[in-house]
Amino acid sequence: MNMMKRNLAYSFILILLLPFGLQGQSIKKYVPSYDFVNFKANQIQFLGDSASFERVYDKLDSVVFLGQGHLNIMHIGGSHVQAGVFTSRLRNNLLSLADGLDGGRGLVFPFSVARTNNPISFVVHRTGIWDATKNVGRSPDHRLGLTGMAVTTESKKASVSVVTVSREPQPDDPEFLFNCVKVLGYSERGGREPLVLRSEADTLHGEYSDSESSWTFSLPQLTDSVTITISETAGCFTLTGIYLDNRSPGITVTGIGVNGAALTSYMKCVDFQRDLCLVKPDLALFAIGVNDASGRDFHVDDFKSRYAWMISQIRAVNPDCAFIFITNNDNMRRVGRRSKRVNEHGPVVESAFKDLSKEYGGGLWDLFDIMGGLGSVSNWRTAGMIQSDGVHFTNAGYDLIGDLLYNALMDKYLQHIQK
Repeated sequence: MNMMKRNLAYSFILILLLPFGLQGQSIKKYVPSYDFVNFKANQIQFLGDSASFERVYDKLDSVVFLGQGHLNIMHIGGSHVQAGVFTSRLRNNLLSLADGLDGGRGLVFPFSVARTNNPISFVVHRTGIWDATKNVGRSPDHRLGLTGMAVTTESKKASVSVVTVSREPQPDDPEFLFNCVKVLGYSERGGREPLVLRSEADTLHGEYSDSESSWTFSLPQLTDSVTITISETAGCFTLTGIYLDNRSPGITVTGIGVNGAALTSYMKCVDFQRDLCLVKPDLALFAIGVNDASGRDFHVDDFKSRYAWMISQIRAVNPDCAFIFITNNDNMRRVGRRSKRVNEHGPVVESAFKDLSKEYGGGLWDLFDIMGGLGSVSNWRTAGMIQSDGVHFTNAGYDLIGDLLYNALMDKYLQHIQK
């Protein structure tokens, strides 16, 4: 153990021995001893090389103990991620590791403008008429990027406002302030461009980057809200994402999720890799698979080859990116028009994730096993952790799995700092 890591380890262990740890609480989050949870399975398993995780935890050392550097985490999936509760719980837990820990909000999309549910962690308002394009469509009629979504407007008076405050704020929620805004998008007709509206008499023009297809706005001060309006010329403008940053050291957790998305959905996003350059994840949490395996036919080889595509996209941006594969939750699938049954593909998909973890040197967080395996969805639903559809978690359920994943990450982190 080198001297810096030894000092960090001693300091950290002393904190853990106190009745209360960082920011008045222990490093791991308290989770009741639910009888429907297989707590023994709550661990990050490494079935292959784990070297990439040492780099992630080295960055976490620097951020937490020295207040230096930046750790970028991307959580990508379908509706579990679009809802935002799971990702928010993990994000807030990580930011509780040190007092005042920051890092920026990262890439967001104004889902409510597309008339779909917005993540819980920020609030959106709009003016004007916007048409939505989603990567779950058979053939998207607008070019898409990493977010998998786009909204297009021809309205003369069109705007989108984002406030980085939770829809259901809690007293211990971290603040997400920013002074740099990147607006991702393009004008297909008329040369329209985004502007940042500070007041009726004060409008900021952005610096355009052709390589990013984005406009960058440097704000004069930190804020938790921004209003983006579109220039009042003829034509249309398509918005594909908004990147909110404050250039401070810390941890940024970006959630990428679209309701109903499968791996093939993201393969339709022409600008997927380009936008990844903004996020440049050090750690990617893969939570895609429920929609891939929801039909009657599921082909393991196709599933793994599609994951190979996504991994190649990420490694092209950051060859050192670490991965965690989150297995599908046990779930119900529809059989016919009215009946449902337990999705029998669960064990097969779990095995595929193990193969992916071994092949690509990623960690495996086996949510399927943590839930109790095939048929366990009924116990979670009875406990109020899964919704009546047998697929999606309730807010309490998402909070629970967010705490469980965070605790599993911290178990590995404790091993790291004691080496």
